[in-house]
Amino acid sequence: MRLCIVGPSRFPISEPFAGGLEAHTHALVSALRSRGHDITLFAAAGSDPDLQVEFLEVPAFEMSAAARNDVGALPEQWMAEHHAYLSLMLDLAEHGHHRYDAVLNTSIHHLPVAMSRMLHVPLVTILHTPPVGWIESAIRVRGELTRFIAVSNHTRNAWAPLVESTAILNGVDTRKWEQGPGGEAPIWFGRIVPEKGTALAIRAAKLAGMPLDLAGPIYDRAYFESEIEPQLGGSIRYLGHLDHVQLRRAVRNACAALVTPRWDEPYGLVAAEALAAGTPVAAFERGALPEILTEDCGRLAPPDDVDALAAGLREAAGLDRGAARRRAETFCSHDRMVDEYEALLLAAGSQTVAA
Repeated sequence: MRLCIVGPSRFPISEPFAGGLEAHTHALVSALRSRGHDITLFAAAGSDPDLQVEFLEVPAFEMSAAARNDVGALPEQWMAEHHAYLSLMLDLAEHGHHRYDAVLNTSIHHLPVAMSRMLHVPLVTILHTPPVGWIESAIRVRGELTRFIAVSNHTRNAWAPLVESTAILNGVDTRKWEQGPGGEAPIWFGRIVPEKGTALAIRAAKLAGMPLDLAGPIYDRAYFESEIEPQLGGSIRYLGHLDHVQLRRAVRNACAALVTPRWDEPYGLVAAEALAAGTPVAAFERGALPEILTEDCGRLAPPDDVDALAAGLREAAGLDRGAARRRAETFCSHDRMVDEYEALLLAAGSQTVAA
């Protein structure tokens, strides 16, 4: 199958990944290519050449001095992304049906959906987020050959009033995420931003009387300096922004993982990754996390209830690591995810041929 994948354009699809969106795109591209599909990828400069795919150039854009002086001017990064996706979609409208059988949109930009009505090739968009205005607006003007995948049942239900989608839960590569022995300290890993609740994880660990390791990129420097950095030292360690080899080792050697979203996570990839390492999870009961965790492999606490999370952390640390690993293998399988994506993309491509 000839497939164009529209990836995120802000950060490269390479390790250490900026976030789950880039990691998910990398895993999906790699798997589809390994199954023999001809992949062309639209992604930020610096994306992993080991993907061994054809990269579409992301057009550069710089506002003129006159445009920058406009009192209503949008941020230059916003304009650069707008220009990149606008250029791509115009090119796909003109040439896409000659080059590709389908387009898979893994980005969270509105233009691929809004401009899909110009395409003569099906566009399949992954809904990674709860409903947001700019994508809602795009969906209302979408093309007839547009389909949607939601990353969880929770996300599918959230979008259901506006659009029908197929729920395909994200997967993790259990060949890379091996079960580990655990250790004394739990771990929290992810982007360090207020909505991920890093500070609440520290509070929960302290209430539980346990140390804590933190790992991930610092996206909100002010939040890190005011809420996280003053609590570091002694039993609370910041390991830095680890690459995937280092991160997998750290998670394998943790007694439990804390997942502390302050918003409704569309999926919760860090929970699935922890389970694949055999590491039980203590989490706030938000978004899709109740779909992932069971009593055998995790504990759920009411949102923002740090006392309940601390109690859940103590219990999670004593759960069977083999049960956590089995949950990942049966429910969070990367192969299962790719099977479902492949089937949907092939079905979309065949409809175009039939039309």
